[in-house]
Amino acid sequence: MTLAAGGMLLEATGIHKRFNALVVLDGVDFSVRANEAVGVVGPNGAGKTTLLSVLVGAHAPTAGTVRLRGQDVTALPTAERCRRGIVRTHQIPRPFSGMTVFENVYAAARHGGALGRDAAYARAAESIATTGMVGVANRRAETLGLIDRKRLELARALATGPTALLLDEIGGGLTDAEASELVDVILELKRRGLAIVWIEHIVHILLRVAERLVCMDAGRVIADGAPDKVMADPTVIEAYLGGGAG
Repeated sequence: MTLAAGGMLLEATGIHKRFNALVVLDGVDFSVRANEAVGVVGPNGAGKTTLLSVLVGAHAPTAGTVRLRGQDVTALPTAERCRRGIVRTHQIPRPFSGMTVFENVYAAARHGGALGRDAAYARAAESIATTGMVGVANRRAETLGLIDRKRLELARALATGPTALLLDEIGGGLTDAEASELVDVILELKRRGLAIVWIEHIVHILLRVAERLVCMDAGRVIADGAPDKVMADPTVIEAYLGGGAG
């Protein structure tokens, strides 16, 4: 099923998530359209990462529905959602140690993208080029510095052939110059038509990409709209000034 630019791609409705007695998501409605870049902000403990986990299928919601291109995917496992185009990166990169950069990306294309050998090789090479990792393609993943581990995380996600790319604080721990380099890559992916959902605490780099901001606090969406309006919203300002930890 092909969507026109601007058509609804990924939608979560009435999402609740509890871990025993702890309410982490409390009736969240969230959506992203094809080709749209949405930034997700909020204080620590707001439920942002848990929302991403529900969208990709890593956590099953206690209640609510996730739809991809209008189809209910709430019960589908992560691997199947990945093959359908929903993929995420992790705040702390998780490469396969003992394997080269190329082998890591090839494995993502082969298994996450369900491609044959030749197609997976071509996809891996393209993803490595797009993320600027050609010079370290034969390096073992565990020897990389932080910026290259972040690039590798992005390359592995890209190799699965996503239509919706979910980024969890990919700028965390980087210098401004390093974060800016990653933003350039993400902007290129946006130009290619990927929908992007990006959780980020470094708001000024997020605003280079996001055309819409969603702010969460205490498991709820408290603002959703144009970035300048959301960041000027008194409720959002209060959430940041008074936001809890965790």
